[in-house]
Amino acid sequence: MYGVKPRNHRRDALSLSQVPILIILLVYFAIIAYPLFWILMSSLKTTEDISVNIWALPKVPQWHNYTDAWRFGISGYFINSIIVTVSTIFAVLIIASLGAYGLSRFRAPWLKYVLVFVMGGMMLNPQVCLIPLYKLLTALKLRNTYWALIIPYTTFRLPLNILLIRTFFLSIPKEIEESAKLDGCTNLQTYARIFVPMSTPIMITGAILTAYYAWNEFMFAIIFIDSNKYRTIPAGLMAFRDALQINWGPLIAGMVIASLPLVLFFLFAQKQFIRGMTAGSVKG
Repeated sequence: MYGVKPRNHRRDALSLSQVPILIILLVYFAIIAYPLFWILMSSLKTTEDISVNIWALPKVPQWHNYTDAWRFGISGYFINSIIVTVSTIFAVLIIASLGAYGLSRFRAPWLKYVLVFVMGGMMLNPQVCLIPLYKLLTALKLRNTYWALIIPYTTFRLPLNILLIRTFFLSIPKEIEESAKLDGCTNLQTYARIFVPMSTPIMITGAILTAYYAWNEFMFAIIFIDSNKYRTIPAGLMAFRDALQINWGPLIAGMVIASLPLVLFFLFAQKQFIRGMTAGSVKG
């Protein structure tokens, strides 16, 4: 009959071949999503309900758990984490992008050794530097300040971000850089006006990876910070637990509050994150 399109058997075959992959992805999604769902539901229960009916849904949602968590101190830890994380992101992106620009666009015999040195920084374990860093921060009177976390976080995130951004910069055509120089741009102006705007995806990728590390880091946060005034969320939740005497409802509500910024940040930036991870992958 006219007007009836022939059935595309190839498309049906491709759809059937994708069924196992779809099932695997659904199972993986359930494994990841269920703990998040359980934490969210548990944050709306009383401590007794969490202990007795651990798998059940909340009978009466305890929304006051969130206000109690915020009032008992999570607000201060939340603000401290925001200050440390945002400062670390800006410091890492500025220093890493400048370093990546130099390593990708300049030519000198000694630059290859700098690149090897940067790659070696990725193999340095933060735990190895714990005692020297503690002594150094104490001698500089930076312990119990925001800088006690911002400086180490920035240092340990630089190698990965330099390599990521350098790979992206290598994919930018040299003709663009030459055109900018013909227009009278200096190297710094070329970096600021050409490379930085073009590298938004990889910058957001670096920001997400840095934020994930700085927001969740625990070891430095409990050793370099003794004052409750500067505690971030990972270390603060431990003290928060003791202050509440294991009142699990507000404690789990505090965990939900602590996880929200990273979840929302990734949801809004996921497209740029994927573009940043795939861009520049053909050159390096």
